[in-house]
Amino acid sequence: MCRLYGFMANEETKVECTLVHSQNALLMQSESDYLGRAHADGWGLAFYHDEFPELERRANPAYEDLHFSSTAERVYAEAVVAHVRLATVGTPSELNCHPFVFGKWAFAHNGTVSAFTQLKQELEDETDPVLQSSRVGETDSEQLFFWLLSRMRIAGLDLSRCSSADNVAEVVASSLRELASRCRKAGAIEAKLNILLTNGQMMIATRWNNDLFTVLREGIHDCEICGIPHVHHDDSHEYRAVVIASEKLSEEPWAEVPNYSVVAIDKSIIVDMKDISEVAARVVDRCHTQS
Repeated sequence: MCRLYGFMANEETKVECTLVHSQNALLMQSESDYLGRAHADGWGLAFYHDEFPELERRANPAYEDLHFSSTAERVYAEAVVAHVRLATVGTPSELNCHPFVFGKWAFAHNGTVSAFTQLKQELEDETDPVLQSSRVGETDSEQLFFWLLSRMRIAGLDLSRCSSADNVAEVVASSLRELASRCRKAGAIEAKLNILLTNGQMMIATRWNNDLFTVLREGIHDCEICGIPHVHHDDSHEYRAVVIASEKLSEEPWAEVPNYSVVAIDKSIIVDMKDISEVAARVVDRCHTQS
């Protein structure tokens, strides 16, 4: 298991307090989550200053690595994905640390593809060869990332330009439901498939058998931790931001994401939350109609 953090805003924002200093910061969760488990098998941060993500990853525990805090300190971005790892598939190493990136896309996973040993070869076979050749680690999560990107391509989405949160959410929802079904048919325990996927212009999150929470921030306010706002603000429009996390990070009014849900966030920071089965069924119905 792991801990996830996703952030999307309509203006560049400093995320240091949430990641390092808040009441239940990701840094604290790396040492002990709400069940007392350490997530000490590495960490990663992906963040966007332009159309491509900048990536920092280390195999050290975040709570022992000053580079985690110093990286968080310098991040001003509109989109951020952060992760602290508790290894399940794949050894503790930098190559196996999340997030994983390809082109404009960044991805992190909290959970396990429970039948990965049985399904590994077919997932590889179903992944675009160019994407598959970019896989350098051992994890089920990295394979899941490239498999999902391949499914997006098959659905007609252009990975270099795709910015429709709804379209990506549909592919992700139908793909994860199918993958979970394959895991069950292989006789494995129920898959755990909480993910974050972004290209800096939109973000998709799913809750599938692990906890997930979200909070919406509207308007400029002083940070409850350090007392100052963290936004490079343009007064011509209203500031909006969304945080998605495995645990509540602060005293803000967090909402729990229902299990088996997909959350789509577009560039305007409009949040659309739907039941994965309903979204996947809509995709199937449309395919039948077109055929």
